[in-house]
Amino acid sequence: MNDELNGQPPGNNQFELLASRRFLPLFATQFLGAFNDNVYKNSLILLIAFYLVDELSLSTDLLVNLAAMLFILPYFLFSATAGQLADKYDKATIVRYTKNAELGIMCLGALAIWMESLPGLYLLLFLMGMQSTFFSPAKYSLLPQHLRSDELVGGNAMVEMGTFVSIILGFVAANFLTAMPERELFMSAAVIGIALLGRFTSGYIPPAPPPSPGLAINSNVWQQTLKILAYARLDHVVFHCILGISWFWFFGSVWLAQIPNFTRNHLHGSADVTTLALCIFSVGIGVGTLLCERLSGKKVELGLVPLGAAGLSLASIDTFFALPLQSDRALLGISEFYTLSGSFRVSFDMFLIGLFGGLFIVPLMAMMQHRAPQAQRAQIIAAGNILNSLFMVAAAILSMVALEFGGLSIPQLFLVVALMNIAVAVYIFARVPEFAMRFLVWLLSHTMYRVEQENLTVIPEHGAAVIVCNHVSYVDALLLAGACRRPIRFIVHKPIYELPVLHFIFRVGGAIPIIARREDPAANQRAFDAIADALDNGDLLCVFPEGRLTRDGEMNEFKTGIERILARTPVPVIPLALQGLWGSFFSYRGGPVMRTRPKRFWSRVKLVAGNIMNPAEVSAVSLYEQVHSLRGERR
Repeated sequence: MNDELNGQPPGNNQFELLASRRFLPLFATQFLGAFNDNVYKNSLILLIAFYLVDELSLSTDLLVNLAAMLFILPYFLFSATAGQLADKYDKATIVRYTKNAELGIMCLGALAIWMESLPGLYLLLFLMGMQSTFFSPAKYSLLPQHLRSDELVGGNAMVEMGTFVSIILGFVAANFLTAMPERELFMSAAVIGIALLGRFTSGYIPPAPPPSPGLAINSNVWQQTLKILAYARLDHVVFHCILGISWFWFFGSVWLAQIPNFTRNHLHGSADVTTLALCIFSVGIGVGTLLCERLSGKKVELGLVPLGAAGLSLASIDTFFALPLQSDRALLGISEFYTLSGSFRVSFDMFLIGLFGGLFIVPLMAMMQHRAPQAQRAQIIAAGNILNSLFMVAAAILSMVALEFGGLSIPQLFLVVALMNIAVAVYIFARVPEFAMRFLVWLLSHTMYRVEQENLTVIPEHGAAVIVCNHVSYVDALLLAGACRRPIRFIVHKPIYELPVLHFIFRVGGAIPIIARREDPAANQRAFDAIADALDNGDLLCVFPEGRLTRDGEMNEFKTGIERILARTPVPVIPLALQGLWGSFFSYRGGPVMRTRPKRFWSRVKLVAGNIMNPAEVSAVSLYEQVHSLRGERR
């Protein structure tokens, strides 16, 4: 399927995917599935919190968190098998089988709803979680199989946005249905009808041939669970992406599970205010996920993850300090709720939690799918589901213990989780410095500089190659790293490599420091050996052949080191020019190195790539001419 995508023109934004059969049927199927899950699950929660509360002998906090835990438990029990099936068989076929199962479960669910049987409702909730367990690896491993790499962030953003919009609509529908006089009839008809529609849309998902048709299914669930967790740990970045995703679901499930009781007991709101709170939260998620493609430039950008993590904690902490809201009435409608002091502040905090959650989760999902080996991709996604389920069950247990036995209020629980989020983020970013490095690169290229690109699509997505570029400022490498879709290893003059902050970024990015042969012949030879090894491994390198920053805005003569590199390892060469950096804050003219006021703080910069050059035809002189021509008169 990926080979069929190479000739297709890129879209302008992620919404254009909705016009493609590669994406629309899957999007509609997952949206309807998530919608049905939420109609059923939220109907059960609302029945407990608002309609059956006087008939129950157990605490509503306990029953609500038990419902959340039962829905997630199958992910832990059956994900290992689900991942194997999705790697062994056609994923589109698996999706259709899961939709058949959903239809059967919803028919039984309708019977439990009609009888208002709480044990039956909980049993069917568990079976719904089981159906979702087998759907999830097939769904997420379909995305990189049907989408191009430049569509992966947008596709994930649409899926996550659709999931959380389904939460809005699911809760609104559940609130409407449970309030109706004939609620049993209409709730039953709704869940069966949505399941039928989801089965219909699944029939249009294009085939997705299995990557490992000869895979032998291991029936020992515990053994296979440990095996796929070991798969996930093979790639350091992928595994920590999974941990980040799992933590997000821990954080999010604490919030989502507590919103009904939080609204009722602390915001003094009715079921309508509960629906509004979930709508605000989910709209924030939708906005955050859709912003990801724009903010990342259609590439997998881990730099957004620290921004999302910081926003999650700050907004949650502010929610705690915005309370308590004072009211002398029992339950308020929406208009009455907004007469309370602090109500708008709490609402805005919920929106920000959703927005920053979207910025946090989408890059992690896209990176996990992008970096996971194709043959084990579904199993690695299943490994993520196992950890997700453990974290979400842990969230339910923590909530029950903290609220029932720890004496904490729901706002205090939110504060504890916000502080835990800071600790988890620090741990992950310390273990994988690439997150912090990419954040610094992203921050620079989206604040002080406005970067335009021309013809950067000529840079190959795979295989060894060398980018050759003019050298204008101390941040040339950072701007290139922020613009290119694949990681670049820079060949950097050693004094620049050792500068504070830049040293951290270069070291994490695998840059190769180099020094002139006359200054240190041994270090120079080690650098060229490292360059050859990198190219042999298929890395993309970038060299600044001038060897130093320009002092007058004009290009310096290109050194012959590039010829020495290509003589040892002949690889394609991409000439590239930076325009508009001369006179900017980090250039030599008026910049920090001169200790005078820079000419300008904000700069509009352009990166222009030329056509790929055959290494046999490359010389320092010909490369100089190519780069100089690309740069033009704009320095």
